[in-house]
Amino acid sequence: MKKFLILAALSALLLSCSSNRDQILKVYNWSDYIDESVLPEFEAWYKAQTGEDIKVVYQTFDVNETMLSKIEKGHEDYDLVCPSDYIIERMLNDGLLLPLDFAAIPDSINYIEANRSPYIRQVFREINPNIDANDYSVAYMWGTTGIIYNTEKVTAEEAGTWDIIRNPKFAGQILIKDAPRDVYGPVLIYLKQKELQEGSVTLQELMHDSSDESIAAVENYLKQVKDGVLGWEADFGKDQMTKGRGVVSLNWSGDAVWAIEEAAEVGVSLDYVVPEEGSTVWFDGWVIPKYAKNLKAATYFIDFMCRPDIAIRNMDGTGYVSANGAFEVLESQIDEEWDPIDLSYFFGPEASAVQVNPVLYPARDVIDRCALEHDWGKDTDKLLAMWSRVKGDNASSLTYVIIVLALLAIVAAILFSNRSRKRRRRKSHRK
Repeated sequence: MKKFLILAALSALLLSCSSNRDQILKVYNWSDYIDESVLPEFEAWYKAQTGEDIKVVYQTFDVNETMLSKIEKGHEDYDLVCPSDYIIERMLNDGLLLPLDFAAIPDSINYIEANRSPYIRQVFREINPNIDANDYSVAYMWGTTGIIYNTEKVTAEEAGTWDIIRNPKFAGQILIKDAPRDVYGPVLIYLKQKELQEGSVTLQELMHDSSDESIAAVENYLKQVKDGVLGWEADFGKDQMTKGRGVVSLNWSGDAVWAIEEAAEVGVSLDYVVPEEGSTVWFDGWVIPKYAKNLKAATYFIDFMCRPDIAIRNMDGTGYVSANGAFEVLESQIDEEWDPIDLSYFFGPEASAVQVNPVLYPARDVIDRCALEHDWGKDTDKLLAMWSRVKGDNASSLTYVIIVLALLAIVAAILFSNRSRKRRRRKSHRK
């Protein structure tokens, strides 16, 4: 990957001196979030479809806010970026996105509209009630937030509630994502169970709730949880679970699949569940920023990424779960090991009973109790301040030991093996 990025940077420099900007497509994406071989294939496909030459200049980022800062300041003329859901919402609200020109793509190769999941379409309409986000963005990868647990030490019933992170039985063995919005949402859902059951509030309303009262309630709860937390982790939690050092981890579904597979190889049994109270879903998606220069090529690139075979290759190459609704994508994941589940909400009526890993694609009854997180705008500072108060300034010595061990493990992995690059994983890029 590093060699590829160096070549991309050199290409960008050479192209800026020798080519017209309309022959360059600048793409800004997460690290390790694409099958690199599809990039030159897109260039050839674009030439075949349009008769025009194009060169992809591909660069990566690791933090949503880093990308957003460059777009807001107008210092970079990226044609295409891939932010997370709440950043898409912020960019949409702030007028930083250009609408997608679907008419520019011939109907015969319009994979965007042909393969957009009905569930994705619905959820994106909820991003902004006044602007249909489907006109400005196309989902790329997605997943849920839930609990990874050690099945030999934790029962499915114990893991089936968010209150497990406060259970004294597992004190000192609990890992929690260092991602305030991904923790705040589930905790608030847990605390508001009475109101949800009474119907006095909805999941969607809770995802917009940045009131001082709710923030204080979540803060109070998390301070009760704090003493039992083994570590507030950015990306080492799943690794600690595979080694048996943690038995409970508040985590993402993508990390769960990676951890379950890795743990099985060393004799540790892990599973993943979305707690009964409800949870959140997350998405990353393609958007065209305000200062883009090559709208045509950017639109064609999004379309190419929605082609089923390309979506499957990106899933296999990165380990993430595609938001593509093509039945071919679902067929690529069918495995008789699993019991049939209802995925008709995502893939259509023909997917009412399919055998697929439910961690990758949650069944309808699970997704019905999940909601999309939302951007808080200026109130985000309140969330970050609360998170800082909960964690405090002093980390335990055990946390530092875990961090050191995790860093050593990462270094060893880089030096001696690249095997895990092809395994399913969810990097910690949500803040």
